[in-house]
Amino acid sequence: MYPLWTQLQELQKLRWIDLTHPLSNDSPYWAGIPEGSVELGTVVYDWGNPMLNCLIQTFKFPGQFGTHIDFPGHFVPNTPLSEAYSVRNCVFPLCVIDVTEQVKANPRYAVTVEDILSYEAKYGPIPEGAFVTLYTGWSKRWPDMEALSGTDENGGENFPGWSLPALQYLYETRSAAANGHETLDTDASVLAAEAGDLACERYVLSKGKLQIELLCNLDQVPPAGALLFAAYPNIVGATGLPVRVWAIAE
Repeated sequence: MYPLWTQLQELQKLRWIDLTHPLSNDSPYWAGIPEGSVELGTVVYDWGNPMLNCLIQTFKFPGQFGTHIDFPGHFVPNTPLSEAYSVRNCVFPLCVIDVTEQVKANPRYAVTVEDILSYEAKYGPIPEGAFVTLYTGWSKRWPDMEALSGTDENGGENFPGWSLPALQYLYETRSAAANGHETLDTDASVLAAEAGDLACERYVLSKGKLQIELLCNLDQVPPAGALLFAAYPNIVGATGLPVRVWAIAE
């Protein structure tokens, strides 16, 4: 038997956890994207055609649609886009930081460096090249855009997220490769409102790092020890793309 095939057989005995929301024509997307930007599964070649009896569809969607990956050029001019990243940038050690209790008490909670240090005290240092994701429980609100935004009676957004010091610790102290979250944006809404910008997302992408937004099923993944895989179309010049993400865990 070939060694890699044997290793795959062993991996198949473990848990494979889909971290990706399913998409349809009714799936939510940011209000700033023009209407009509999503047209999934439009039939352009139907059954019964005398040339060839088959079915062909077209798919139209924004790069930032559903569970998606962001590349630096999404927020920072003249920085890498999709083609700068290879298949070696699609597999990571996975760390899951659970702040669900904090979010229950404060839906606008921003993860702190202390939260990360508490995680490391239990599970060990975050390894270099890790994908670090924030588990808030927010994915249960999918696909309700109002619920995902935490829209209040004044039209304001209220949802949890990262803080800049926490991300600086991940990237400048621990040399992580990427971060992820269940929410629409990187920044906790309260920090975005104070800054008048998505400063945390801008920081991540300015560092040449990757992020994946709108993850799900993080409650099924152990805090440490799993692997994360991310697969997306090999489209040149993309600022972001819908991504199929899964974890393999014991």
